[in-house]
Amino acid sequence: MVVKNMKISKLLKEKYVKLDLEATEKKKALHEIVEFISSAGRIKDKKNIFSIIIKREKLGSTGIGNGVAIPHARSEKLDDFFLAFARQDKGVDFGALDGEKTYLFFMLVSPEEQVGVHLKLLAEISHLVKDKFIVDRLKAAKDKKEVLKIIETYER
Repeated sequence: MVVKNMKISKLLKEKYVKLDLEATEKKKALHEIVEFISSAGRIKDKKNIFSIIIKREKLGSTGIGNGVAIPHARSEKLDDFFLAFARQDKGVDFGALDGEKTYLFFMLVSPEEQVGVHLKLLAEISHLVKDKFIVDRLKAAKDKKEVLKIIETYER
């Protein structure tokens, strides 16, 4: 699949939004998000996805600061993109660049050969969440539909 223009709001679906992440430790939070995506029927090889996410995290934390992390990886076992959003109200010590806890997680996994689109999506997510107003709105969203509406409203 070759994709040129992909919006966050087109990729993120309500069933891939989790507002009650329980884990408060980094590895457990990542595992919980992968399990959630798997239970939603999006991925079949959850061990592979978890493994490549952890491998990427070992290169450096994807906690970008401002209470946000964007764990991501590319896999040769995928032929399509997936994006999940999760929120942990107590926060997770994610090793973020600013040293603060992480509350919002955008997990992106892409096909191995789709480097350009993968990087463009990462840039779009980063642009969206660099605005503290948007992050605060996502942290306060009452339900999944509101999360999706905020993202759709403020993405480029």
